Amino acid sequence: MTNVYRLIRQQFIPAPIERVWAYFATPANLNEMTPPDLDFEIVCGGEPPMYEGQIIEYRVRFLPFVRSLWLTEIVHVTECCSFVDEQRLGPYRFWYHEHLFEPVEGGVQMTDRLTYALLFGVLGDLVHALWVRRKLEHIFDFRRQKVAQIFG
Repeated sequence: MTNVYRLIRQQFIPAPIERVWAYFATPANLNEMTPPDLDFEIVCGGEPPMYEGQIIEYRVRFLPFVRSLWLTEIVHVTECCSFVDEQRLGPYRFWYHEHLFEPVEGGVQMTDRLTYALLFGVLGDLVHALWVRRKLEHIFDFRRQKVAQIFG
């Protein structure tokens, strides 16, 4: 049996919703928001603007000397409000990532809701406890810092 995990992160961004949306709806900006140790590279499909049905192929380094193919689809887009990406092929058994943007006084409240599961059942759960959870937290911590730098 495989466990399903969730990671939720929120961040206030002191910028107009249109500017925030334009940045996040441009897939190429993932390069800037991803920690360098992941050696993240969009191979194809990342041309803006983002749209429902868009397939994006990445290469990501999860371990030293191990690069993985990752194929995601943008399955839902509501302009200046939200979008969802789902993994079609990659390192997870299941990956559903909601990006929510809510205009609030002085800026935007951004929420990432990630629901995911690993391969390999109990072994995957052990790997999650020892490594994956911390790796995902590292990625989202890095993203928080980058967003703060970009938007002030």
